[in-house]
Amino acid sequence: MKLLIPTALLVLFSSMTFSQEKSVEPFLPQIFSQFPNVRDIAISSEGDEIYFSVQSYADEVSFIAFAKKTNDTWMEPEIVKFSGKYFDIEPLLSSDGLKLYFASNRPMIDAENKIKDFDIWFVERKNKSTNWSNPINLGAPVNSDKDEFYPSIANSNNFYFTSNQRATKGRDDIFVSHWKGGKYLEPVSLSDSINTDGYEFNAFIAPDESYIIYTAYQREDGFGSGDLYISYKISDSTWTKAKNLGREINSEKMDYCPFVDTNNILYFTSKRTSVNDPEKTFSSVQGFLNKVSKYDNGLSRIYKTKIK
Repeated sequence: MKLLIPTALLVLFSSMTFSQEKSVEPFLPQIFSQFPNVRDIAISSEGDEIYFSVQSYADEVSFIAFAKKTNDTWMEPEIVKFSGKYFDIEPLLSSDGLKLYFASNRPMIDAENKIKDFDIWFVERKNKSTNWSNPINLGAPVNSDKDEFYPSIANSNNFYFTSNQRATKGRDDIFVSHWKGGKYLEPVSLSDSINTDGYEFNAFIAPDESYIIYTAYQREDGFGSGDLYISYKISDSTWTKAKNLGREINSEKMDYCPFVDTNNILYFTSKRTSVNDPEKTFSSVQGFLNKVSKYDNGLSRIYKTKIK
């Protein structure tokens, strides 16, 4: 049976706006500037742990690193013990901090030493003082013989992720696997309000599933590359038409990998750059090196902004 949404309710949701309380600014440049590319940040509920992907200049290598905050000071990051051998990306912490999900092309059996398609994996620990377990493949029906990326979990345990080639509406789609009866159901592509015949990927779902923020690539209302969009949930299968988050957040370059913490701070990855400033003239080699060494130099960096 088709669900009929009252016109007044549709108007209400379509008029909801995503607003910022301050401008976009770099996040932890003292840590992230030392790496070629940094993306996919996950922050613990207490705000004392961060996990993120580190990649080489041409993305040949990717591993997951973490840093801890002690006495309001972030310690130097380290590679997590289970990463560093395969292409690991997109960490996600559970709300209690005892599970860490991520995407990887690692083999099902480590001894095989042969990469496969990307699946969602997880590690777990008894408490925040103990070590992570060995990686565990999440398995079907979330994982398949196609690629699965960017996990995001709601309080309901519903599992949102990106996949390509498996019953998509176009290229990459955002899927949800509902949790029911103690197990995950067959994933379904989200509605046409979110997915199109183009690329939609890297979605963050609000814990209460009231909204979803994700990246769409080269849409007509975009600013040149991948932009962040938001859609609000009306019912289990009905969402408002996705809205571009605007030029205050999005740039002419790729903006992706959103994450919202418990203090309503939006973190995201951007390849924005100020290097090609048309008003800038280089008169020395050192001037050029200073410019390309800035945080906003076109490499993947983490930014943040306060939202409400």
